[in-house]
Amino acid sequence: MFQKVFEGLVRMQKLPGYEKVLLVSLQLPHEDEREVEESLEELARLADTAGARVVGRVVQRARRPDPATFLGRGKVRDEIAPACRELGVELVICDHELSPAQVRNLEEELGVRVIDRTQLILDIFARRARTREGKLQVELAQLEYLYPRLAGKGIELSRLGGGIGTRGPGETKLETDRRRIKRRITELRRELDEVRRHRTLLRTRRQDVPVTLVSLVGYTNAGKSTLLNALTGAGVPAEDKLFATLDPTTRRLVLPNNEVVLLTDTVGFIRRLPHHLVAAFRATLEEVTEADLLLHVVDVSNPDYPDQVKAVEDVLASLGAGEKPTILVFNKVDRLTAEEPWLVPPGRPAVAVSALTGRGLDELRRLIMDVLKDQRVRREFLVPYQRGDVLNLLYEKGEVLSREYTPEGVRLEVELGAVWASRAAARLGKDNPGRISG
Repeated sequence: MFQKVFEGLVRMQKLPGYEKVLLVSLQLPHEDEREVEESLEELARLADTAGARVVGRVVQRARRPDPATFLGRGKVRDEIAPACRELGVELVICDHELSPAQVRNLEEELGVRVIDRTQLILDIFARRARTREGKLQVELAQLEYLYPRLAGKGIELSRLGGGIGTRGPGETKLETDRRRIKRRITELRRELDEVRRHRTLLRTRRQDVPVTLVSLVGYTNAGKSTLLNALTGAGVPAEDKLFATLDPTTRRLVLPNNEVVLLTDTVGFIRRLPHHLVAAFRATLEEVTEADLLLHVVDVSNPDYPDQVKAVEDVLASLGAGEKPTILVFNKVDRLTAEEPWLVPPGRPAVAVSALTGRGLDELRRLIMDVLKDQRVRREFLVPYQRGDVLNLLYEKGEVLSREYTPEGVRLEVELGAVWASRAAARLGKDNPGRISG
């Protein structure tokens, strides 16, 4: 009966320590089959990262989600429920976000726990957060996801229903839980504001020291941590798992011209990244928005990499970093055969590397150096006489085109790298940001 529905059913259903899960999804009219399958495959990898064992998958074609059960009631009753019993399924994961009512109804129909893609990602983040900041961010995201769903939790929480004989202490407990969660959310936001202020202070200090900031961005499991290790010897953990890195790591990178830049590894992105996570991790993601250059790491061995590139660029745009100077780093070329083509977008700086074998890393270092060198601007600064540090920076890093002595200080027209122009402007303050020359 289940041969058609559950293609690729794994044979190892009794492995100890693994929760057996069933993946379900809906194919809407505007989605093609390949898109749905790729998303389900990614969901399977997320489940594996969380320590689950996928024993089956169900996809239903429908014009719209069922408001009560998401999937059609007949599908749930006649196919999914019997399959859960026959396969010993302990958890059903939906590839879309579910409403509290849909979770409750599905759990009652199926007799097993039901979660959605967002909850799965939050669970992975909770397992992998190591620093205090990461743990705070994950807890905030989880509570903001849970708060509107508290009254609709299904069989995983005991609850009293509505109607005669069910009112009383249960409702008081629910309101108490809500108040506690709301209070904890406020506390977490306050603590993360302190983290953000601390990060802002660190970035201000970094701007006082003229060092270029480079951030690694990319889809989860693209190889960012492996690349950071290969370039800097950072020694950070690098696993073949989704979201192996949550906490940013910064290391020094020396370029071929002996210039030193700071290279930061950041959390990976994913399609339909839950907005709770984007909001909670904003303090961490500010490392991306403050960077002078982005290295967009792409797993070119993944046949879905063009869509992954777009997903990352969409998140960068939502963070206000879509226009930042970017180098496309096509990683994992060691996994390609000679016959497998891959496309480099015309007019964009790009390089092919293997962080694992070291192929192309020298070319990447040279490209970083060249891109930073090419970002030259012409600026005019009024430097007070007592700010010899800024004068030294402008003369050392730029070409002085004109100089005029005024009562307030030295007026300089300088052509220099955009990074150093911003550093000089930061030192001089908001009243003297470095005016663009004609």
